[in-house]
Amino acid sequence: MATAVETLGKLERRMTISFPLTDVRTEVEKRLKKQAKTAKAPGFRPGKVPMKMVAAQYGYQIESDVLNDKVGRAFNEAANENQLRVAGFPKIEPKEDSPEGTLTFDATFEVYPEVVVGDLASVEVETIKSDVTDAEIDKTIDILRKQRVHYHTKGEAGPHGDGGKPVAENGDRVTVDFVGKIDGVEFPGGKADDYSFVLGEGRMLPEFEAATVGLKAGDSKTFPLAFPEDYHGKDVAGKTADFTITLKHLEWAHLPAVDAEFAKSLGMEDGDLEKMRSDIKVNLEREVAGRIKARNKEAVMDALLKVTELQVPTVMIQQDSERLAEMTRSDMAQRGMDVKNMPFPTELFAEKAERRVKLGLILQQLVGDNNLQAKPEQVKGQIEDFAQSYEDPKEVLKYYYSDRRRLADIEALVLEENVVNYVLEKAKVVTKDVAFDELMGSNAQA
Repeated sequence: MATAVETLGKLERRMTISFPLTDVRTEVEKRLKKQAKTAKAPGFRPGKVPMKMVAAQYGYQIESDVLNDKVGRAFNEAANENQLRVAGFPKIEPKEDSPEGTLTFDATFEVYPEVVVGDLASVEVETIKSDVTDAEIDKTIDILRKQRVHYHTKGEAGPHGDGGKPVAENGDRVTVDFVGKIDGVEFPGGKADDYSFVLGEGRMLPEFEAATVGLKAGDSKTFPLAFPEDYHGKDVAGKTADFTITLKHLEWAHLPAVDAEFAKSLGMEDGDLEKMRSDIKVNLEREVAGRIKARNKEAVMDALLKVTELQVPTVMIQQDSERLAEMTRSDMAQRGMDVKNMPFPTELFAEKAERRVKLGLILQQLVGDNNLQAKPEQVKGQIEDFAQSYEDPKEVLKYYYSDRRRLADIEALVLEENVVNYVLEKAKVVTKDVAFDELMGSNAQA
């Protein structure tokens, strides 16, 4: 039996569970007799082991199982009778002042909060839009050209030389030897031979690149370099070193011309430049649409959190913090990092976990109240949209429909999209134009 439920806080509850000791003993004896039928011990045939030996060997575990079963069953029955939605698992502790002949336990637990979504019509949601123009297509073509760059020695006969000794400029690839010293002493990582980098890409510190510009092959130069206070090398951060560099080789960048051969290298078998530009535009618009959707979804989620006051069970935050910590550990391990002795304190993930749990509860309430579940035709449409960028769309459909977990991931995406569309229909929406470069350079949260 269970006593009345006590309210300890907004979400914390406690109930007392008790039952006669004889009930436990009776069930323990019943299970011991069942165990005795198959029990084995040296010198005895199976099933012929004396009951005292069976009790000595199995009694503790059986008694523990019986108590767990009885307490768990009593708790679940009491929770159902009181219409409690229990979050996580209860903390069960025996009471020392149990009446004679009775076993008594206190079960402390949390319940799910009541979720009441606020007035969506009162909240303002800022969405964004961005266009793909010819300028963006041209920039993308330039990037594709740079990905296919090859280099020629500068100074040889060609568009960037007359056989003389030209100087290093931004865009050139240089190969240098360098050595750095602090107070006349070389430091770890401050020396390299035959080190290559492209001027203007920002791979080296600005002072280093500035000192290299203007040098000719064979030239050497010594210059001071002040390391930033936040430099990743802690031993040299905030210090000034004297570097000597020697330019050994200088090359100019040869970018491919935008012609039929270039189009063919991008998969246009007929070398059609207009078709190439059209394909690039389609791909950019798909990428832009995805980023806009992610940003707008985030704005909607922020609005839902703003309009809905909600306290969440600490046990749910803790559980999600542990999941996030494990996901981070797994991701870092997959990237080749040694995480065996690396701490992953769950409190670092608590804020993000609380946000995730709150949104999960809010979305669950909205979906249930407004019938926003993912419909089969929506799921299929989402998969077909994904499949457009693959050579064989049918294989993509097969990939998702052959695994229930993969399909569930798509259903979750559609459900979120349904919620976003629902909120945008109700809320005050303000649309803001965002520059293409700003959008593509941003990292919208998922």
